[in-house]
Amino acid sequence: MRLSIDHRTTYRFSEPQARVVQLLRMTPRNTHDQIVADWHIALDCDARITEGQDGFGNATTMLYIDGPVERIDLSVTGEVVTSHSDGVLHGTLEPLPARLFLRDTPMTRADAAITEFARDVLGEEPGTVAALHRLNRAVGERFTPARGRPEAGLAVADAFARETATARDLAHVFIAAARACGVPARYVSGYCDRHDGDRPAPHGWADAWIDGLGWVGFDPMLRLSPEEHHVRVAVGFDSVGASPVAGTRMGEGDECLDVAVNVTREG
Repeated sequence: MRLSIDHRTTYRFSEPQARVVQLLRMTPRNTHDQIVADWHIALDCDARITEGQDGFGNATTMLYIDGPVERIDLSVTGEVVTSHSDGVLHGTLEPLPARLFLRDTPMTRADAAITEFARDVLGEEPGTVAALHRLNRAVGERFTPARGRPEAGLAVADAFARETATARDLAHVFIAAARACGVPARYVSGYCDRHDGDRPAPHGWADAWIDGLGWVGFDPMLRLSPEEHHVRVAVGFDSVGASPVAGTRMGEGDECLDVAVNVTREG
């Protein structure tokens, strides 16, 4: 399948900024299951741009923009050809051992309610394909999907207590539940075309480690494993570590961020 992606981000500052530095995790890598046919990152201002890689193996782009800066328009467009793999990852760059992804973060730390939920769903053999598919369905069925922008900094315990959840929050619940039962899990940011209309933010799901198979993707929002409808971009301990944009600025005033994402199936 060929997916076309249009991801546009606009920064507005109430006061001119002397300098803006941005770290982008917005470039997918080639794997056995996806081929990047075309990819472009464009800015409406002068910037020094360097390409690199972070500790998780994600492709990174650093932007250094000298001011005065009042507005930045960032455009990411491209096409990726994907294939069906039953959610099992092949040919991904994996610089870190799987067991490292048992590590909790403030956004993915399971409380007593999540731990009890995980044990009830996963049973005696939590690290099996069948058990993790049960967890994927159970997390998706527990909440009413919220299609809006995720709430910044929302901890997984607080998200679990709500009736609605975004794709990011569902992935955090899956990750916290899996880790609570000793299964390594991580957050994945990327794109998916199986949603109605434009999405206000990139999609998010989870990977879990299964002995004998390796990393396998699980999308609680869809209650399925990611397939040819998904484009993987970055992984991390949580959504912060895999976020498309992070950075700093030198200047007073407030910042406003607008994001629009459109993913379409070509042909």
